[in-house]
Amino acid sequence: MTPDETAQLDHAGPDTEVRSSDVPPQSELDRKINRYFPGVVVRKDLVKAVKGNAIVPTYVLEYLLGQYAASDNEATIQAGIGTVRKILTDHYVHRNQSELIKSTIRESGRHKIIDKVTVTLNEKDDVYQAEFANLGIKGVLVEPATIKAHPKLLVGGVWCICDIEYFHSEDSRVVPWILGSIKPIQMSNFDFEAYLTARREFTTDEWIDLLVQSIGFNPELFGRRAKLIQLVRLIPFVERNYNLVELGPKGTGKSHIFSEFSPHGMLISGGEVTVPKLFVNNANGRIGLVGYWDVVAFDEFAGKKKRVDRALVDIMKNYMANKSFSRGVETLGADASMVFVGNTSHTVPYMLKNSDLFDELPESYHDSAFLDRLHHYISGWEIDTIRGEMFSDGYGFVVDYIAEVLKSMRSADYSDRYQQQFTLSSDISTRDRDGIHKTFSGLMKIMYPHGEATREEIEEILRFAIEGRKRVKDQILRIDSTMADVKFGYSDRAGVWHPVSTLEEGEYPAYYHRERRHSAEPADAAEPAKSGGVLPKSEAYVPLPERADETRLFEGHREFQENQRGVSYDSVLVPYLRGATQITITDPYIRQFHQARNLMELIEGIATTKDAADEVRIILITSESIEDVDKARKQLELLLKVKQGAAVAGINLDVAFDDTIHDRSIVTDTGWKILLGRGLDIFQFVTGDAFDLATKLQEYRQVKAFGVTYIREGE
Repeated sequence: MTPDETAQLDHAGPDTEVRSSDVPPQSELDRKINRYFPGVVVRKDLVKAVKGNAIVPTYVLEYLLGQYAASDNEATIQAGIGTVRKILTDHYVHRNQSELIKSTIRESGRHKIIDKVTVTLNEKDDVYQAEFANLGIKGVLVEPATIKAHPKLLVGGVWCICDIEYFHSEDSRVVPWILGSIKPIQMSNFDFEAYLTARREFTTDEWIDLLVQSIGFNPELFGRRAKLIQLVRLIPFVERNYNLVELGPKGTGKSHIFSEFSPHGMLISGGEVTVPKLFVNNANGRIGLVGYWDVVAFDEFAGKKKRVDRALVDIMKNYMANKSFSRGVETLGADASMVFVGNTSHTVPYMLKNSDLFDELPESYHDSAFLDRLHHYISGWEIDTIRGEMFSDGYGFVVDYIAEVLKSMRSADYSDRYQQQFTLSSDISTRDRDGIHKTFSGLMKIMYPHGEATREEIEEILRFAIEGRKRVKDQILRIDSTMADVKFGYSDRAGVWHPVSTLEEGEYPAYYHRERRHSAEPADAAEPAKSGGVLPKSEAYVPLPERADETRLFEGHREFQENQRGVSYDSVLVPYLRGATQITITDPYIRQFHQARNLMELIEGIATTKDAADEVRIILITSESIEDVDKARKQLELLLKVKQGAAVAGINLDVAFDDTIHDRSIVTDTGWKILLGRGLDIFQFVTGDAFDLATKLQEYRQVKAFGVTYIREGE
């Protein structure tokens, strides 16, 4: 729809205005986004402002917002919101108003509508006929040229802007509805070179945040690893024949991207899958979804008791491996990516102890041959349940723009971009290598479409790609004893070997490795994890018995991955503080509530392990909130509360302010020095809900990526 086509529409009235007090202030990143991508970005909170009760995908609404509200000028935005709301009011077809719209078309002779259109071939009369989902009319004739231009109309239905006309005939066999024009809701063209040029103006962190905002989330509430998980969900749109699985708890947004993000993806219920719908109807030779869509995602894929057509599984296995399927004696190729998303009903340690991480799949899919064709397993249990504050009010790409960008890169191959720096393990199988390569290529195209990435940036996504494939293979080893064990990792140019472990491998090693075919320990268990990975538990802290002198405390360095659980001050800090009468904590950031809470929780751990008759002095060296008087006052109030609370247990807290400090450490008078990469601020956001275990028990919180070094300096 062009502005000329809707010029007759009046601007919205005062009831559609977003109050200026509701407008979020622009960040420096938002200003930069608007500067380099004018006209193709939109403020992400506007979708909620215009949607109302219209049941349409996000990309439909953002398409309209992109036409009228793609600006950082507030007046333009307000006018655009009004226009889009009026377009939806006048032209979006609600099911319960379909008769009113039909009457409008009859009385005016022609009316523009927004509806989901599906076309079928009437073989008896040799004509194409359209059905309008919400308007409730069918049998509308469609020209063959329209089908040639938009073949997806034949499969699954497409949201379109249409002009519908009405002409009644005395012949009852003639449908009175006439399709005057039809335009699928998606961007027709874009400048890819301009996209690459603008990408060079952003740092990697800025670019990732822009992409996360484009998905609709606030990047400030996501750690680096959580952001990468969101980007992996985009790989099926940018990488041909990519097979992805994500299993995890309910409410984590697993299916959102595949239903809302792109006009090139189709989300279907796992129970609705049939061979004719997905691949080919041999009765008439009609091609199914994989022939027309870039991504076919199966929602609600999990469920042990679901009945599955075994023939479908066999055809799917062949397609996922060979990118082809048969139509009679003819072999046909397709490049649709396959995504399988489903809910888990058990915790990760329960699944590892009693079965495997594919435990929830239907029996026919719980098959090593099928699973081995999966390129990456997203650990859905790492992702927080979606909350209201997680949505972004910043600027991101209009989704049909970024969808077209990703589609345009599907034929590109970036899988070899790591090979000048790193070499994969020689015993990685062809399928393992393919999975790693496709994930790596996809992330490179999403994050570094211009091909310019540093050695460290390349290594980051290579490790992430290896981990996702390793998660698949390690579970297959539990299911099929004939599968060969694999040592996952890579070597750098100096020949140094870097093992890669999964997050849950470090969290639950006793359960993770208990069913290995050859031994209880992984091939690389004795090797230290690289920065960003997790040490095997055998090299991590061993819980103390009742008398601390019976166990030698670990000395050296440990790394903990973002999103890891099972970490607490009681396991990583308190044992080293036992017996100390003076403890000096240096942390420049004990200012906000959660940081003061962290300090109090450490003091609680000290209080529970010391003799009630002993006293301990804690010296806190931190920096003062000097930039804001109110923040400085709040900081002092929080520290006073901590001091008062600690005194009850015989722990005396003294605070010294030093604005020059940067490093974080804990030093005891028993000879231990602990270097803290992030200080005490190691935990991710905690809701504070009294019914959330993570509120009281640190072991149930996810951590940020951090490192700890333990140095024994003497008694």
